[in-house]
Amino acid sequence: MGWFGKLTFGSLGMLFGGPLGAIAGAALGHHLIDKNGRPDKKRLPFKRNEQVQASYFVCIFSILGKLAKIDGQVTRGEIAVVEEFISHMNMPDREKQFAKEVFNEAKQSAFTIEEFAEQFYLLSKHQPTVMLSFLDVLLKLAAADGTLHSQEERALNIIQTIFHVSDKQFEGLKGAYFKDVEKYYKILNCTSSCSDQEIKSNYKKLVKEFHPDTIISKGLPEEFVQFATDRFQEIQGAYDKLKEERNL
Repeated sequence: MGWFGKLTFGSLGMLFGGPLGAIAGAALGHHLIDKNGRPDKKRLPFKRNEQVQASYFVCIFSILGKLAKIDGQVTRGEIAVVEEFISHMNMPDREKQFAKEVFNEAKQSAFTIEEFAEQFYLLSKHQPTVMLSFLDVLLKLAAADGTLHSQEERALNIIQTIFHVSDKQFEGLKGAYFKDVEKYYKILNCTSSCSDQEIKSNYKKLVKEFHPDTIISKGLPEEFVQFATDRFQEIQGAYDKLKEERNL
């Protein structure tokens, strides 16, 4: 009998504590308790690998639930990502249903996403590939509705810190799902709320200021010319990206 079967025989208290135990217990429901309200006596011991598997399972779907609801609502796209993730897991239908129940319980619980992320880190700290793979799933979930909401971004940054994932690794994963358009606006001294005309106007002004010929004509040192050249190329690149983004 696997870890899930042992849970259904009332061994929950032997396995979990804290947030994981609360979520797992709520997801399993009253069939762990007999008609007199007492725990089932058929408790079975867990092996170490079963403890790890069960903890991973509850942690993963708890974090997914919290992230999906963190901006106030769970979209169809987010549900589709979770269902796709579940469908790729090699497990019986009853365990897949339990995954959905954990997801639903966690998303409305008072526990924070940090608490679950810290639990996941304790389980995975010697397996950085596991943490990176799961972070990739979380980014895919956040991207499901086409927008990275501020609450999602904050949660993902917290998880990145808890998982000890470098900025370079995180930005590499993030880049697969989100275009960092904001940085192009900043380069042109604009924001996403600026009109097309304002963007074009700022671009022309900056191009004029940083054109290498302008710097050379002022007789400035070579170091300034190189800086201006690099800045000029950055401005050109940012404008090209925004032209594509806005269909200018």
